[in-house]
Amino acid sequence: MTETHAALAPSRARELFRAGTAAPTAGWCLGRTQANMISVPADWAADVARFAELNPAPCPVLEQTAPGARTSVLAPGADLATDLPRYRVWHDGRWQEHSDVTAHWREDLVTFLIGCSFTFESALLEAGIPLRHVAEGRNVAMYRTARPCVPAGRLHGPMVVSMRPIPRHLVAAARAITARMPSVHGAPVAVGEPGERSSAELGIADLGRPDFGDPAVIGPDDVPVFWACGVTPQSALMASRPPFAITHSPGHMFVTDRFDRDYLVPEKG
Repeated sequence: MTETHAALAPSRARELFRAGTAAPTAGWCLGRTQANMISVPADWAADVARFAELNPAPCPVLEQTAPGARTSVLAPGADLATDLPRYRVWHDGRWQEHSDVTAHWREDLVTFLIGCSFTFESALLEAGIPLRHVAEGRNVAMYRTARPCVPAGRLHGPMVVSMRPIPRHLVAAARAITARMPSVHGAPVAVGEPGERSSAELGIADLGRPDFGDPAVIGPDDVPVFWACGVTPQSALMASRPPFAITHSPGHMFVTDRFDRDYLVPEKG
């Protein structure tokens, strides 16, 4: 990741993605909101909406579009079929990667844009909390857990979490900062022990082998901190096997024009 990417305007980032740039978006356009995407046929939209309602930590909905729409109120002028760096096209729970899904788009697709933890990373960095995957230009580590989501209609599956190694003395600050942003997953759902390489609480046997994204190096004084993740709907697609869907590729988000501060809850008192 370069400072140039961090300082880019969202419209310029989307232009690069539309032209074929494919990279994880952690650290891109710092200060601007990023979103997960899931597009499903209209007859599945009620199930997705209810699933998100029942599982607000991993699935905080920022926007739901009309059927067939490729536009977003979060980024006027953007095209949801071309302006993400990588997509997945799903058939019966299996997926293939694409850089453009124009040829796969359907007029009955309803899109849900879901809050992303990359949004609160600018606040963490501003507070002096290091994020290795941002510094190294890598994807964040994400894991399917043993925690089942509350099922909704035909959708079911385990929660996905993202993990960031946080120096022990900064964990409380990271928790407090992210708790003020519930629309982008909020406070951690689990906190490990210094140097821990697994999570019995979440049913993750080896933190060195994420299900999505890149492995994270955990130092002896680092604490693995886990946040609910917007890849959870993709876990539900794997488990529930709807006939068709389109999503972002994990870590390759929709960069919007909104500011991170738009989703910051005022401090109490």
